[in-house]
Amino acid sequence: MLDALTLLTGIAALLLAAWCGWAAYRDQPTKDWHFIGMAVVTALTLVQLVVGIVQLARGEKPDQGTTIFVAYLLGAFACVPAAGFMSLGERSKWGSVTVAASGVVLAVLEVRLYDIWGG
Repeated sequence: MLDALTLLTGIAALLLAAWCGWAAYRDQPTKDWHFIGMAVVTALTLVQLVVGIVQLARGEKPDQGTTIFVAYLLGAFACVPAAGFMSLGERSKWGSVTVAASGVVLAVLEVRLYDIWGG
């Protein structure tokens, strides 16, 4: 796994969480700019998913097992888009809270992916 990509994705997720948390603090729903931020974070997780699958296809193995690694990769990829869709249904500050929470969850998933790979 690329350590720099994992770190960048985790930092981007925390920045998204802070940004949406600030919007929730100000009683604002998610706005178009937030969705652009979610798209950037989702693109990073997509790159990470592809890199992880390519490394597995080349024969590299995570320390804690391939199945759990792939499950965490897929969970990390789905985390922010799922929260984004949920925030569309809740057009209040709670939509922003949902996205902020997903950013924190994604950052934790990134740490766990690093551990699973053998970091």
